[in-house]
Amino acid sequence: MFNEMLAKDGKIRFPYKALSEWVESVGVDFLCKRREEAETIFRRLGVTFSVYSEGGDPERLIPFDVVPRIYDAKEWRFLSAGIIQRSRALNAFLFDIYHRGEILRAGIIPRELIYQNKSFIPEMVSVDPPNGIYCPVTGIDLVRTGEGEFYVLEDNCRVPSGVSYMLDNREIMMRMFPDLFAKIGVEPVDQYPDGLRKTLIELAPATSEDKPNVVILTPGMHNSAFYEHSYLADQMGVDLVEAQDLFVEDGFVWMRTTLGPKRVDVIYRRIDDPFLDPLFFRSDSLLGVIGLFDAYRRGNVTLCSAPGAGVADDKAVYSFVPKMIEFYLGQKPILQNVPTWRCGKADECAYVLDNLSQLVVKEVHASGGYGMLIGPATSKAVHTEYAERIRDNPSNFIAQPTLDLSTIDTLCDSALAGRHVDFRPFCLIGKEVRLVPGGLTRVALTEGSLVVNSSQGGGVKDTWVLTENNFGYR
Repeated sequence: MFNEMLAKDGKIRFPYKALSEWVESVGVDFLCKRREEAETIFRRLGVTFSVYSEGGDPERLIPFDVVPRIYDAKEWRFLSAGIIQRSRALNAFLFDIYHRGEILRAGIIPRELIYQNKSFIPEMVSVDPPNGIYCPVTGIDLVRTGEGEFYVLEDNCRVPSGVSYMLDNREIMMRMFPDLFAKIGVEPVDQYPDGLRKTLIELAPATSEDKPNVVILTPGMHNSAFYEHSYLADQMGVDLVEAQDLFVEDGFVWMRTTLGPKRVDVIYRRIDDPFLDPLFFRSDSLLGVIGLFDAYRRGNVTLCSAPGAGVADDKAVYSFVPKMIEFYLGQKPILQNVPTWRCGKADECAYVLDNLSQLVVKEVHASGGYGMLIGPATSKAVHTEYAERIRDNPSNFIAQPTLDLSTIDTLCDSALAGRHVDFRPFCLIGKEVRLVPGGLTRVALTEGSLVVNSSQGGGVKDTWVLTENNFGYR
């Protein structure tokens, strides 16, 4: 198992050398006190999330670990190139399947995987989003298994969440440990909100005026990610709106204000497709705006991400992303996919059913770590039950080998211990591509657990990218 802080000879790896020396000098008790202070600040700021399945008050603090995850500049150059490459290919794929479908005509991706996908929206065919961008914000989930071994676990193209934690983590770390930042050169991440605002403005419809009006559409304060919605609106200086704040008239979207209606040009929507417009999607939705989808198809408002972008999040479609990169970009994939078996194929399904005890099995449309089987960590009885679910609907499942995920020292109770981590960077694509040097590191706080999702007990770490020519202490 690869500990990101240690080299093969047991010595501290370069990116962590200065941090390791600092931790040794201040001691674990000092870190514990700072962790308590950080939790107090998070509580005061209201940095919480919700778990819908829990009774009572579902609001809780996300566990924050004070030991950062670190990449050096060379590692980040490699990762950023792969993240940008993958984000470009996913957008090209979405444009293609809603237009000529060349990758389907070429037989590279099965047609049924797209046209029978519940996230595919036929009414989006031939609709042209500004600059051909369907998902201006992509969250590419990465894991590491060795010194230079990185894998993409999944792609998030609809409304990837967690960026507020990335920004809050950094702010808290700089407040708690200013002396450490003075000694180690770390690239900033605070330019993300400005980059997001610029990206959204770049994607304004052709009918918009000189200064496009951008808003964030939230389901409301009871949504699990409401803190992030309000945080980003505040940081970008744009309005946070709910469905009742908007209306459609003459094919345009308007926002109700005390000074009268104000036209809306770009909506960074944080609600799922089925709830966008009760006139077109779910008629019982109270979260959407009547006539919104028609205004979008007319080209009078931009929805970010575009309706139907969820096809690219499908875990079966994921297995074809390396081929997308070659097909659309003419390049070899920089980042590796995890080998994937699609249970919708009879021979691959048979293999999965015969090897459940060794595999990780996922529902193709699930998220948050739910509906997943981790074979080596579950009993034979659970395998038997899960196998029946697969047989009932094979195409709803994919399987992957159980990767030996890397670990990083994490403050658990009053001691440092290795815990598994993943990484979600946030790539912005408009007329320009923007990728801040960092992202959200999620950590599985339970010993041996591979599930890092906050809804299932996971925590977060700050992610540091060292500046160029950083040789440790300044």
